[in-house]
Amino acid sequence: MKIYTKTGDKGETSLYGGKRVSKSTLRIEAYGTVDELNSVIGICRSMWPPEELDGILEELQEVLFVLGADLATPLDATTKIHRISTEDVEQLEKYIDSIEPQLEPLKSFILPGGTGVASYLHFTRTICRRAERVVVQLSKEESIGDIPVIFINRLSDFLFVLARWANKLEGREEIKWSPK
Repeated sequence: MKIYTKTGDKGETSLYGGKRVSKSTLRIEAYGTVDELNSVIGICRSMWPPEELDGILEELQEVLFVLGADLATPLDATTKIHRISTEDVEQLEKYIDSIEPQLEPLKSFILPGGTGVASYLHFTRTICRRAERVVVQLSKEESIGDIPVIFINRLSDFLFVLARWANKLEGREEIKWSPK
């Protein structure tokens, strides 16, 4: 199978299920931003994070493919796919609840940064927030269900916790923001 099909040369693409839409639609922007997020998580993994963190990041990449497919498939599509679920949200919450007690309680804002992995995880959090804004806007214009919005909101919280944890695992102290 060739990587190029020429079917998108006029600015349209196919949703999962076959419907043709403009590449400028919110739906395409939503799953494109999720794809970007997944790619940057791949960069994090290329930096050799601690093994326990790498396993979680790989799991996140897998579930982000599910989210992307969910966003690429209208709810009324006849094609049946695995969609993001409440179980996926609950898994993020379990991870947050197990990692957060290992971290120093926040009493102020922290500056994004630290190790390379932590810095990129902070970057993924900002991409996730952008994806969330697009997904929320999409949910106002099309029926996508509640779970994608809930999942991506929880995911940005989880990415923040992971960035902090990455610094802790590598012994890097967080820099607290102090207003001047």
